Amino acid sequence: MNFSFFPDAELEFNHAIDYYEEQQIGLGLEFAQEVYATILRIIDFPNAWQSMTKSTRRCLCNRFPFGLVYQHTNDHITIIAVMHQNQKPFYWHQRT
Repeated sequence: MNFSFFPDAELEFNHAIDYYEEQQIGLGLEFAQEVYATILRIIDFPNAWQSMTKSTRRCLCNRFPFGLVYQHTNDHITIIAVMHQNQKPFYWHQRT
């Protein structure tokens, strides 16, 4: 199964990497690795995670306070948002 980032989600992801890297050298890389590990869990079990809307689900990252909001078809995952858990829960809703 393939995956891709919605353009705004990719910006959020890169912004979070930069933020964590500014806080501590190497932490941005650790965050990126955690996000990719979360994507692998989504690919393995796309229907296992919390439903947010009829067409989206959210899988939480283990170490960082982020969740990945995504849509999936039979062979593709689209990451709609790389969402900090303390933001408004449906700020990304217009992307779907």
